[in-house]
Amino acid sequence: MDKERKIRVLIAKPGLDGHERGARVVVYGLRDAGFEVIYTGLRQTPEQIAAAAVQEDVNVVGLSILSGAHISLSRKVIEKMKERGAGDVPIIVGGIIPEKDIRELKEMGVAEVFTAGASITKIADFIRSKVAGA
Repeated sequence: MDKERKIRVLIAKPGLDGHERGARVVVYGLRDAGFEVIYTGLRQTPEQIAAAAVQEDVNVVGLSILSGAHISLSRKVIEKMKERGAGDVPIIVGGIIPEKDIRELKEMGVAEVFTAGASITKIADFIRSKVAGA
């Protein structure tokens, strides 16, 4: 990856979940850690998220999900990313994710899951290692 170009991260809130405090904390934290962050705002469809990811040429997509629909929404975003030729862009998921669902998310293609309270440093370090290894 070009050293001059910042790592570009898209943070999205899929579905009808209207709680965005955690997403905003991650957006500002990653920005302060040196990333270029695009925030799509609330109530995005999987199609809108995939379109924005491709249009913005991001290195990573982060989904913030507190609604309990993390499995179905993540699956749909992954499908839409593949349809747009961006299936190689890592997707990370954060929010209220039960421990029992983490393995299923990873099996379907989610690169990493960050549960509530994960530190910005941990998220940033994972993104850097994932992009550097690409």
